[in-house]
Amino acid sequence: MVADWIARRTERFDSSGIRRAFAMAAHMKNPINLSIGQPSFPVPLAVKEELVRAVQNDKNGYTATEGIAPLRQQLERELSDRYGHRDRQVLITSGTTGALTLAMLALVNPGDEVIFFDPYFVMYPAIVELVGGVAVIVDSYPDFRIDLAAVERAISPRTKMILLNSPANPTGACLDSQQLAAVSRLAAERHICLVSDEIYSRFVYDQPHRSPAEFNEQALIIDGFSKSHAMTGLRVGYIHGPGPLIETMAKLQQFTFVCAPAPVQWACLRALQTDTSSDIADYGRRRDWLLDQLKDDYEIAPPGGAFYMFPKLPWGTGEMFLQACCEEELLVIPGNVFSQRDTHFRISFAVDDATLERGAAALKRLARRVREPQGCP
Repeated sequence: MVADWIARRTERFDSSGIRRAFAMAAHMKNPINLSIGQPSFPVPLAVKEELVRAVQNDKNGYTATEGIAPLRQQLERELSDRYGHRDRQVLITSGTTGALTLAMLALVNPGDEVIFFDPYFVMYPAIVELVGGVAVIVDSYPDFRIDLAAVERAISPRTKMILLNSPANPTGACLDSQQLAAVSRLAAERHICLVSDEIYSRFVYDQPHRSPAEFNEQALIIDGFSKSHAMTGLRVGYIHGPGPLIETMAKLQQFTFVCAPAPVQWACLRALQTDTSSDIADYGRRRDWLLDQLKDDYEIAPPGGAFYMFPKLPWGTGEMFLQACCEEELLVIPGNVFSQRDTHFRISFAVDDATLERGAAALKRLARRVREPQGCP
């Protein structure tokens, strides 16, 4: 049987929670989609024009594995101005997921341990498993802050990496400078690689974004253009860090992704000069409005960034609540997709105001239910 050919490593990967949300949408006449993980504003016109210009000018072939020089050099100048590190290099990657995959391949040997925090981005445990690593998951409930003592307890002789995500998906939590400085010092003292996923770095609402690179010169930082410029389908990200690590990842990219899409790299160079701060600021307004709407019915740790909230279930199990959402034609993502717990759910406020208003009304109705849901297709 063909099924016998499938590698055993794939058995641990489960995307059924997210797939189910999309399957449910197919049965809805007028869904209220609060499950979307991408900005609702369009790619800026100047960026689209640059992408078209690159295609028309035949910039469609392979680039250097490291990425086009103008884009790398511009990023390296900005990073040098910000951090002043002696040896911080940039690799342009096929999305931030490509960057994370290359980092795992470059750093994690079979049996090495990778610490990250629950709740977590859905790909973290899967990518650790894919490279033969061991996920060591540290709980961050209820406020989604880092407990340094818990991190210290999780460290073993096999710990190779600590993986951060701030602002975070699915919670929107932002680590403050005190937390970042503490975990940065701990990683340096224990000779552990600190990797920070900062794809939502421009989506911060209450204070400037902070990075562990401010406190740890050896930190590896992942970022990109997917969220800040609504380029989720164009698949370009970047990773920056110490030269030897970046050079190793570039070697691995040559034998995997080869290079990021050439025309999009030129569009990203234009994106660096294109301001989307007004669009992003509008998400801060939506966050404040939605928190005010839900404060009487849900327990929510206020998100400081990204465009997600992670409310606690008002009643029942995740499965029961998901079925009730279906009855309201409301699409959310169950919390157990992102967590070892089944106590919360994720909503996205990266939607237009009309959709957000419908969603808030549905969520308030759901919180006040006492009957068991009737189910959905």
